[in-house]
Amino acid sequence: MTRIVVIHENEEWFPPLREALEHYHLDYGEMFMGEGAFADMSVPPEPALFYNRMSASSWTRAHGAAPQITLAFLENAQARGSRVVNSARALDLEISKARQAAVLQRFGVRVPRSVLTAGREGVAAAAATFEGPVILKPDCGGKGAGVALFETPDALIAHARSEGFAYGPDVPLLVQAYVRPAEPYIIRNEFVGGRHLYSVRVDTSQGFELCPADQCEIGDAACPAGSAAGAPAKFEVLTDFTHPDIPVFERLLADQGIAIAGIEFLFDAQGRAWTYDININTNYNGQAEAEAGIAGSERAGMRAVAAYLGRESGQLPVIPAAAE
Repeated sequence: MTRIVVIHENEEWFPPLREALEHYHLDYGEMFMGEGAFADMSVPPEPALFYNRMSASSWTRAHGAAPQITLAFLENAQARGSRVVNSARALDLEISKARQAAVLQRFGVRVPRSVLTAGREGVAAAAATFEGPVILKPDCGGKGAGVALFETPDALIAHARSEGFAYGPDVPLLVQAYVRPAEPYIIRNEFVGGRHLYSVRVDTSQGFELCPADQCEIGDAACPAGSAAGAPAKFEVLTDFTHPDIPVFERLLADQGIAIAGIEFLFDAQGRAWTYDININTNYNGQAEAEAGIAGSERAGMRAVAAYLGRESGQLPVIPAAAE
């Protein structure tokens, strides 16, 4: 049996996982990667199963260096033989929407056109190659923070050259074609152990910040170009949702060393799915799970994660595939 160590930088997101780990009486600890964190490359880590929950949104909590420190720790741990759930490769994908787009396209998944750039003139030049509505967002992503919709490329060009442009020349930015959904919602597909657990219908009428954690709310910066914000997003768990892209996502996750993730897509007016986000630090909405009748069961997100970690660490018995 191996101790579980959870790597994270947001205390507000940890209690639901703590409750689930303690429900199964698992031996676990935390590695907090906020202020004061460091990674020593000269020593091996403690013997443990490391669960990487580093978030791309760490920069919104003044922990902007946390992903890079965590990447170094994970590379050192993996090089010395440690078992990592959501590997260094997974975290590298988590913190770049441009790299996500490249990997998704390699697996034949439809994604919006995406251009990586930086600085005022880079954004303006990229915008000039688009037609129709465009989105500007930090390449590192995170909860949808900083996402801005512009109805025309000219509007984005004007914004890039205005005093309201808030990014310095060293911040990678993604200019992306905006795919207008047929209805104001997206689907977030949750995976645990690399397998589809359930999907969630997320109401997007209040903006782009779509973190499903119970602690998250939509902020005023969700869509500076348009819709009102300030109300919690609405979540509906879909326990029987299916789509042809889901088995493709499972193959992609296996290829990228990702065991636990949420992958988001939306449907356009022609019914086509467009995938735009992979999250390895996935959260779950307890109220939505309760309304779906799965709260407190292993079909609930954090219970499923804890049970998976328990089996991977040898603290819980492995369930034969035929019994799952």
